[in-house]
Amino acid sequence: MTPREVLEFAKQHHSEIVDLKFMDLLGTWQHFSVPISELEEHLFEEGLGFDGSSIRGWQAINASDMLVIPDPASAVMDPFMKHPTISMVCNIVDPITKEKYTRDPRNIAQKAEAYLKSTGLGDTAFFGPEAEFFVFDEVRYKSDQNQAFYIVDSSEGNWNTGRSENPNLGYKPRYKEGYFPVSPSDSLQDIRSEMMKIMEQVGISMECHHHEVATGGQCEIDMRYAPLVKCADNLMWFKYIVKNVAKRHNKTATFMPKPLYGDNGSGMHVHQSIWKDGKPLFAGNGYAGFSEMGLHYIGGILKHASAICAFTAPTTNSYKRLVPGFEAPVNLAYSSRNRSASIRIPMYSTSPKAKRMEARFPDPSCNGYIAFSAMLMAGLDGIENKIDPGEPLDKDIYALGPEELANIPTLPGSLEGAINSLEQDHDFLLKGDVFTQDVIDRWIDYKRENEIDVMRLRPNPYEFHLYYDA
Repeated sequence: MTPREVLEFAKQHHSEIVDLKFMDLLGTWQHFSVPISELEEHLFEEGLGFDGSSIRGWQAINASDMLVIPDPASAVMDPFMKHPTISMVCNIVDPITKEKYTRDPRNIAQKAEAYLKSTGLGDTAFFGPEAEFFVFDEVRYKSDQNQAFYIVDSSEGNWNTGRSENPNLGYKPRYKEGYFPVSPSDSLQDIRSEMMKIMEQVGISMECHHHEVATGGQCEIDMRYAPLVKCADNLMWFKYIVKNVAKRHNKTATFMPKPLYGDNGSGMHVHQSIWKDGKPLFAGNGYAGFSEMGLHYIGGILKHASAICAFTAPTTNSYKRLVPGFEAPVNLAYSSRNRSASIRIPMYSTSPKAKRMEARFPDPSCNGYIAFSAMLMAGLDGIENKIDPGEPLDKDIYALGPEELANIPTLPGSLEGAINSLEQDHDFLLKGDVFTQDVIDRWIDYKRENEIDVMRLRPNPYEFHLYYDA
C-alpha cells in the first residue's frame, strides 16, 4: 500500500487507533499508539518521536531522541484490540541526520537484501522458518538471593497422569511421543487452527500446523516462505498471534528453546534459497539435486556456524537444547533427508522451485531480522569464496563411533562460546555495511553483561542436589 492507500484502508475499517510497532536489538516487538487523527500522509516521511534510551541495546540517554517511520506496505488491522486499530511495522531513523538507525534490526535485514542484489549473484533471498513453541496452562518462576525456582504446567503433560482432575481422562502424550497424535491426545488442535486463521487475516500465507514431539503442549505452525525482510515481519506477527491467542484461552505460549527437562526443546528450522529473475539458483545436478552455488552457500553456513549461533541460538537456554547426543543437531555436517545433520537438503519434491537448504540449529528465541541476515551473509561468503562444504554425511550421526565423530566439527556448547566465536569471526558480516562494527560490539557486550555474567553468578537449584552435602 501507498500512504494514501493506508489512509483509505484505515477509513474503510473504521480505525480509531494507529499502532506503531518496531523491534529492539534483542528481538522483542515494541509499540506505541496514537489516535487516528495523527494518521496523515506526512507521518510516512516525518515520523513520530520516542525515547531510544529506553529500548534494550539502543541509545545513551544523552542522545535518546529517535523517530519511527511507518512502512505503509505493512499496514494491517490488529486482530486483538477492542478498538479498531490499524497497525504498521516501522523503521527507525535518526532525527538529526535522517539516516536509518544502524542498530535497528529491520534496517540490518534491509541492507542484507540490498547487499545480495549488489553482488549480482541473485535478487531475492527466500526464508521459511518453522518455529516451534509450547502452550502451557501456567508458568511461575522466581530468582533472588535465597531462592530460585520455576514451574510450568500443562493439562497435556505426561507428568500429570496421576493428578486428580475430576476426572483425569489420561490422554497425555508420552515423553518424546507427541508428534502427530490426533485428538483427544492433541488437545490444542482448535487453538492452533485459530492461530493459523488469524495469521492468514494479517496476510501471512500458511502451510500447516501440528502437535510436536514433546509432551506438555509443544506445537508447530508453518508459514510459507517469503523474502527476507517480509519473512522477518511475518515471524514477529507469528509470535504476537501465538501468544495472544493462547492468552485468549487462558493459556500461555513460549518460544523459549528448552522449558522442559527430559523432553525435546523448541527449534526453528530455517529453509533458505536464492533466486534471480524469477528462477531458483540452488537447483542443479550436484548432490541431492543441488547446484554448485547452493553447495557453496552451505559451505559458508558451515564455516561461520559457530559465529552465526550468537544470533540464531542467542540465549543461555539455547544451549540446553544444543547438547551433543540428544535431539538437536550440533554436528556441523550436511545431508539429504538426514535430520541428525545441522544442515539438511529437503527431498520432499524434485521441482527446482522447491530446492532449498534447511539450517536446523537456530531456535525461535532469535531476532529473525538479524538471524536471517547473518545466515544470508555467511552463505553469500561461501558463494563468493567458493567454500567447499566437504562430503555429505548420510549416516545417523548419533550412531557414529568416537573416531568418526572426531572428524566432524561441532557447534559451541554455550552462549559464551558462540559470542567468543562471533568476536573472532565477523568480517563476513561487515560486507556492504550490513552489520556495523558497532552493532556487533553492542551485541557481544550486551550478551556478556546481561545474560552470560548474570547466569554465572547464580546457583542452579540442581547444584543443591549435587553438592549440598559436600
